[in-house]
Amino acid sequence: MAPDPGLMRLRNSLRAVVGVGLAVAAAQAVGLSLTASITGGLAALLALFTVLDANVRAQRVTTALLPVAGFPVLSVATALHDLPLVRDLAFLAVVFAGVYARRWGPRGHALGIFAFMNFFITQFLHAVPAQLPELFAAVGLALLAAGAARFVLWPIERRTPPPAAPPGLPGTGLARPTTRQAFQATAACAFALGIGQALSEDRWYWAVGTAWWIFVNTASRGETLVRGFRRVVGTVTGIAAGLLVAVPLHGAPAPTAALVAVCVFGIFYTAAPSYSWMMFFVTVMAGLLYGLLGVLHPGLLLLRFQETAIGALGAALAVVLVLPVTTHAANDAWIQRALHCVRASTAASLDRLAGHPHADPAPHAAELELLLGRVRLALAPLVHPLSPLRARKARARQVLELLDACAREVRGLVAVAADPQASHDARLAAACWRVEAAVEALTAPQDGLLPAAPESASRPPAPAEPVLAHLHGLEHALVALHVPLRTHPRAPLVVGA
Repeated sequence: MAPDPGLMRLRNSLRAVVGVGLAVAAAQAVGLSLTASITGGLAALLALFTVLDANVRAQRVTTALLPVAGFPVLSVATALHDLPLVRDLAFLAVVFAGVYARRWGPRGHALGIFAFMNFFITQFLHAVPAQLPELFAAVGLALLAAGAARFVLWPIERRTPPPAAPPGLPGTGLARPTTRQAFQATAACAFALGIGQALSEDRWYWAVGTAWWIFVNTASRGETLVRGFRRVVGTVTGIAAGLLVAVPLHGAPAPTAALVAVCVFGIFYTAAPSYSWMMFFVTVMAGLLYGLLGVLHPGLLLLRFQETAIGALGAALAVVLVLPVTTHAANDAWIQRALHCVRASTAASLDRLAGHPHADPAPHAAELELLLGRVRLALAPLVHPLSPLRARKARARQVLELLDACAREVRGLVAVAADPQASHDARLAAACWRVEAAVEALTAPQDGLLPAAPESASRPPAPAEPVLAHLHGLEHALVALHVPLRTHPRAPLVVGA
């Protein structure tokens, strides 16, 4: 039920079903085994899910590079089945490298996930070296099918840039967030691997997969803990659905294939608005695939829950004990980026009104919407219903409301600036200066003072002055942000201060 502007999520989800369906059909058409066909379907799903470069050309390059990251890992994983200790060390090395690669942006992020998942899929399917040729063929066919669906059969033009790459905190060495997260994820996966193997020598990899995916697209301790909770919720509900749907099917090919297609659609359609719903569909799909392989039974689904809980516990311990990045630090970085984007949007709008032909505030406004989405994700731990920090919850909600107000005023300002009949006068420059000064005060070091709003800001502008109306509204929202952003995180929130 979440908003879907331009039906982008719907179109991406339908395209994913087409791409995964083509991959499986191609594998079956050339006579590959069921194991290879499942490998190909999962490879196509990953290619469509993880490749998020800013433009089509970059997406094509990243898709073409996926075998470079995946095939060596696939080879090593199949070769080490009979050497458990070496296999485990190799898996942890892939975990570290896969997370560390995120420092190179969307391409490194996609290649790291693809490498990890090739190791995971090998354990899931118990693939052996003799199967490597057909596994390579299946993955190759899958990437061709995914590329055909994405770039030829159903190209979808992005009208806004992709989400900002996580995380936004600067630093080098251990201060770099991707480096910290690489150590955290490796520690979490090591814990999950050890405890998971004590619980099951055959299905331990679910614990490792849980720990790994909890660290995807998170930047702080709070985000990771909330994501772990949501993963467990999605897994529990998915197991319940699996008992009702997947178990009675007993792996019947036609209905299982239809339900897997529904799950693929659900994974893509719910990924952005709800991690719990996405995990629900992932869990149901896993049960259906186990049914196809002939190993599904209720006890296996119970084991799936236990391994998930172990992985979530490992992730929680790692983010608390290993080089933690506090929620407040991550929140502040994303909020500051959003505020800088507000200033850039305002300045570009005023330049456009002043007649500068190359001034275009629209890209800044689009980036602001995406940054606000990232701010909401960063603040999710604080506004979560189970959060015991009442003062911080109230402050976080106020920040979100005021930033949403900023976004509304920016959208209105950009719309007015696009009108060729709109005019520019000296009052606009003064109002723009006040907005910039308010942003500077909010993004300056803590001893920075916020300038008081001028008297004119308290009077509603005349209807004939829509630009001034948006600038005054923006100014008021920025001034109001001083209270929640400039007081101590744990101090009581004074409403109306």
